[in-house]
Amino acid sequence: MFMHLGAFSKYFIPFGNYIIPILLWSTNKDKSDFIDNHGKEAINFQLSILLYTVILAMFSFPFFIFNIFGDASIFDLLHFDDFSFNFSQASGFRTLIGASFVGVIALIGFFLEIIFVITAALKANNGETYKYPLSIRFIK
Repeated sequence: MFMHLGAFSKYFIPFGNYIIPILLWSTNKDKSDFIDNHGKEAINFQLSILLYTVILAMFSFPFFIFNIFGDASIFDLLHFDDFSFNFSQASGFRTLIGASFVGVIALIGFFLEIIFVITAALKANNGETYKYPLSIRFIK
């Protein structure tokens, strides 16, 4: 149960969502297959969340760039002739819609992560196995 709940340590300890489950799993994995399976699940899910976050960040990067550079031409970007950054205004409705979409996806992912971690911890506490949805099996 603590391996799953260790994911919440990221709010207090940098990278705690990886460190705590890995430490608990590596020290206790030989005690039983049940602990070994739950440890792998917790670590795989946190690594999957990291991968999904990186992908979401890659999708949000263009909206950030379009907001900074505004209506600059490619010539201005390549040569920086009399070019200034525009941080005061969004460069259009498309940027706002795109950034809002990415933000909504991130918010949904945040709440799903909390729900999945709590569900996994409750299942582990009851002696049941749990497979995280949307989790990639990095550690088999």
